[in-house]
Amino acid sequence: MSEQKSLPSTLYTEEYFLTACEGYDVFTESEGEHLSRRLRDAFAVAEVQPGMRVLDVGCGRGEILRHCLKLGIEAYGVDYAEAATQMARRVIAIEQERKVGENGENSAVSAAVFRSDAKHLPFPTAYFDRVLMYDVVEHLYPWELQRAIVEVRRVLRDDGRFIIHTAPNRWYDAYAYPWVRRVRTLLGEGHKYPQDPRAITPVNQEVHVNEQDILSMRRALNLAGFKGKIWLDSPPQNRDEGSVMATLRHLAFEVPPFRWFFERELFAVASKKL
Repeated sequence: MSEQKSLPSTLYTEEYFLTACEGYDVFTESEGEHLSRRLRDAFAVAEVQPGMRVLDVGCGRGEILRHCLKLGIEAYGVDYAEAATQMARRVIAIEQERKVGENGENSAVSAAVFRSDAKHLPFPTAYFDRVLMYDVVEHLYPWELQRAIVEVRRVLRDDGRFIIHTAPNRWYDAYAYPWVRRVRTLLGEGHKYPQDPRAITPVNQEVHVNEQDILSMRRALNLAGFKGKIWLDSPPQNRDEGSVMATLRHLAFEVPPFRWFFERELFAVASKKL
């Protein structure tokens, strides 16, 4: 039997979260009060409402937890990196102090952060209305991802929802990116597009071990007892590059089957198969 590998938690330092992990610029400017475009979009599809209990698996810096507290939502986070748990605790403490200052001692809803592996969630069965897993999947080896999703199913209520965001779409890196690189090279921008797309953010060469496509994500959810909707999306393409590039961009991002390969981000909203 082959050795079951895991990435060491020490790869995820405070420097990583503040210089390489998506959304670090918005986090730094606002002390976690505001969400990046990617996290804002991912949170919106969760349809979280006051009165719910939310778990953020791989909570990182903690801005999702702070956002929940601002909305009056009970929220808990887990991360196996010590740097992440310390950062997230500081962030939720800021929001809790603000709430108490504005509304009194009894105004703050519950929130906590635990250092824990996604494969072993320290919560009772059927405890959460929503479980969020944003930009975590790509950091888990396939065997880890499967165990983590099974554990999510355990802690999720029968009427709850499991929301995933992961990037990049594996088909983009494998099939579309080489063509993007060729075109950009012809336009004199090849230096911005290394042969390995992970090298655009160099640390991803160490920490991205399991990018997903629509089919693999659906398969992983089905195996763990989930059903739901999976779709692709991309960051806004606000570029003014002339009519030819605009036409190519429209084909790539709007027209099947091209968009299945060029869209960068993958979302899933899943519920238990009962």
